[in-house]
Amino acid sequence: MPALTIDEAVDYACQQLRCGKISAARDSLKMVLSHADHPDAKRLLSQTEPLLPLERVLDVLLHLIIQSNDNDLISNGIAGQRWYRDILTDERYADPRRLERFGAKFYSQNDEDGIIAEIFRRIGTTNRTFLEFGVEKGLENNTLLLTYQDWRGVWMDGSEQNVAFIEQKFAPLIQQQRLRVARQWICAETINDVIGQFSLPKDIDLISIDIDGNDYYIFESIECIRPRVCVIEYNSKLPPPIMAVIRYNPEFSDGLRSDYFGCSLAALTRMANRKGYQLVGCNITGCNAFFVRTDLCDDWFYTPATAEALYQPPRNELAGVFRVGVGAQPGYGHWEIG
Repeated sequence: MPALTIDEAVDYACQQLRCGKISAARDSLKMVLSHADHPDAKRLLSQTEPLLPLERVLDVLLHLIIQSNDNDLISNGIAGQRWYRDILTDERYADPRRLERFGAKFYSQNDEDGIIAEIFRRIGTTNRTFLEFGVEKGLENNTLLLTYQDWRGVWMDGSEQNVAFIEQKFAPLIQQQRLRVARQWICAETINDVIGQFSLPKDIDLISIDIDGNDYYIFESIECIRPRVCVIEYNSKLPPPIMAVIRYNPEFSDGLRSDYFGCSLAALTRMANRKGYQLVGCNITGCNAFFVRTDLCDDWFYTPATAEALYQPPRNELAGVFRVGVGAQPGYGHWEIG
C-alpha cells in the first residue's frame, strides 16, 4: 500500500514538475501505479494509464515547463490532465460498449482519431474509403490518420487558400490517387451532385461533416451514398432534450464566431434515426457525434442510444489535453518505408 494517498502522490508529482524535477515526478507516479493491489491505484491504473500513458502526460507537462515560466500555465495543464482523468472515472464510462475511454488524438482536432479506430475495430471496414467536408488545411482533421492505414478518399473545403495548401503539402498522396481534393462550397441543394462527381462506393466506410453551420441539412440531404459511419459536429451548448437547428441558409458562414451554428444533439439524433443511423457516442470535448448505420450495430454499442444517454457538454478547456509529442506542430511530407 502506498505511503501516500493517490491524490497526495499526484500533488507531489506536480510540485516536482514545477521545480523542473522530471525524474522525481515520473518516479512518484510510477510508484503509485505499481501498487495495483491498492483500490485507488488499481482504479488509476486500469482507467487512466491506458488512456493517457504516463510518458505522454509527462511530455506535455515538460513542454509547458520548457516553453513558459508561468506557474499558472503549468498548473492549468496539470489541472486539465487531472480533470480529464476524473471525468473518465465516472461509473457510466465503465461500460465497455461506450466509446469515450477510447479517445485519442493523432491528427484529429481532439480525441476523434481513437474513437473512429475503435468503431471500425468493432464493425470492421469494407472499401476503406472516406469523404470529409471542411478539412481546412488537412493537418488536423478526422481522416488524415486513415491515409497512413491504406485508406483513400476525398477532402472538400470552401477556402481557395486551404485547397492550394493541400495540393502542395499533400502532393504525394494526390499523385498516388489516394487523395482527391476539391474546393467546394457545400449546400443541401447540390450535395448529391457534388458527391456523384467522385464515383465513390455507395456504402462508403466513413463520412465526416464539420462545416460550422449547415451540417444538419447536409447530412439530411445526402442520398447518393449510405456511409457506414458518420462523424458530425453538433452544438453542445444545446443539451437534450432541446430540439434546435439553425434556420437553413445556403450562404451561412459563421466560422464559429458565435454559438449560433449547427444543431442540438437531440435534433441531429432524431434525424439520423430517420435515415437509419444509431448514435453510438460523442467525444469528451462535446464537439462531434458518432453514428453507425443501424444494420451494423448489433450489440457493439451502448444502449439506450439516445441523445440524453450519450450527450457530452462543451469542454473547450480540455482541448489542450489532446497533444502529441513535445511542441510538435502537425505536418506532412514524403515518408519512406522503414
